[in-house]
Amino acid sequence: MTQPGRRSGRPSRPRGPHPPRRSHHPSRPPADDPARQAALDTLRAVRHRDAYANLLLPQLLRERRITGRDAALATELAYGACRLTGLLDQVLAACVDRPLAKVEPELLDALRLGSYQLLRTRIPAHAAVDSTVDLVRAELGSRVAGFVNAVLRKVSEHDEETWVSRLAPDAEQDPVGHLAVRTAHPRWVARAFADALGDTGAELEAALLADNERPVVHLVARPGEVSAEELAAMTGGEPAPYSPYGVRLEQGAGDPGELGPVRERLAAVQDEGSQLCALALTRPALDGPDLRWLDLCAGPGGKAALLGALAGINGGTLDAVEQAPHRAKLTEQYTDGLPVTVHVADGRDSGLPAGAFDRVLVDAPCTGLGALRRRPEARWRRQPSDVGELTRLQRELLTAAVGLVRPGGVVAYVVCSPHLAETVGVVSEVVRRTGVTPLDARESFPDLPGVDAGPHVQLWPHRHGTDAMFCALLRK
Repeated sequence: MTQPGRRSGRPSRPRGPHPPRRSHHPSRPPADDPARQAALDTLRAVRHRDAYANLLLPQLLRERRITGRDAALATELAYGACRLTGLLDQVLAACVDRPLAKVEPELLDALRLGSYQLLRTRIPAHAAVDSTVDLVRAELGSRVAGFVNAVLRKVSEHDEETWVSRLAPDAEQDPVGHLAVRTAHPRWVARAFADALGDTGAELEAALLADNERPVVHLVARPGEVSAEELAAMTGGEPAPYSPYGVRLEQGAGDPGELGPVRERLAAVQDEGSQLCALALTRPALDGPDLRWLDLCAGPGGKAALLGALAGINGGTLDAVEQAPHRAKLTEQYTDGLPVTVHVADGRDSGLPAGAFDRVLVDAPCTGLGALRRRPEARWRRQPSDVGELTRLQRELLTAAVGLVRPGGVVAYVVCSPHLAETVGVVSEVVRRTGVTPLDARESFPDLPGVDAGPHVQLWPHRHGTDAMFCALLRK
């Protein structure tokens, strides 16, 4: 006998909130939805095989010939859902009657995609829900599509501000925790930013919000080949405010790799903060020779190319060390035609002669917390446990650099992170152990506003429009 309220012959509805009746709106998106499919495929690759969204999605768009408004939509949805994963999961956890760990990963990807549309875009709620349901139905069938429909309709009952007010800690009692939820950051990342800024209020919020903004593309002109002003005229950009070789492009300028100056190797894509940190190495005065420079962690070669070009202008050379063979190959390609010799070796034991170099750059591996705006998924991929292993490696590389620079020479220690353990913590320990002298790095960043008390320099997206690069200069 059929149970009351259930039609005979129909499968039971999967566990989850009971869905309201679906609305059949006349403007429902078509089943063929290349933009949302590309976004969903990106989310799945990020989760399943640790893909990088900013590398994979452009490839998918090219392969599938998705352009124009569809490409813009796919980019917004994929990058946005990656950035907001933690917040989206908190909202979804409140709408599903089981732990999210027990929801099929493929469904969770779709739920994140749909939830992002509901909370962060102007896409009508019915279109956000129906389009996501259509994707799931086409791949996984009607049974699970009903579950997705029910959950997303529950998400749509509140806007983002209301969900945050329900889920975030109290702003007065726990300002860092509140801002972490509001800006979709892991709490430990928000705490690291607060410690580096010495602020838990308006500036911390500005720094966290800057991670959620789409970054402007920066170019670097190759010294001796083209000026920043010439490069700006060639690309339609504007000369950068701080780097004498930098150009900033407008939003929506297209694939920078297709620009003529980039294809012709007159320029490259490089954040202005990275340019400034590489240039800082070249600015302290030296007594004696200044012809042998070293990049101890060179891959993929951006800073090596800039330093190699500058060294060559003055008749000098650059040695570039990179442990990973494929990154060493990229460094060779970046520096082709420059007085640069690439060595495949571990920077901690490079085999290069001690005390042989006048200037040494240590652009050390780090958490990358300073470039979260460029790597949408990175904030959720990194863990606090990563910091200890990285700081040990950073200390070893910086100590090796001190051994390779000559007396009177200069070492630049650079990381793309504001985490105090990776910045002042590493530098202080190496200074104590080796006796090198910290220089006032602020003097090597002329006319740069918003710099705190030295001797080191910490850049910030919300202050400078660059990645959050850190630079310390040390003299042996």
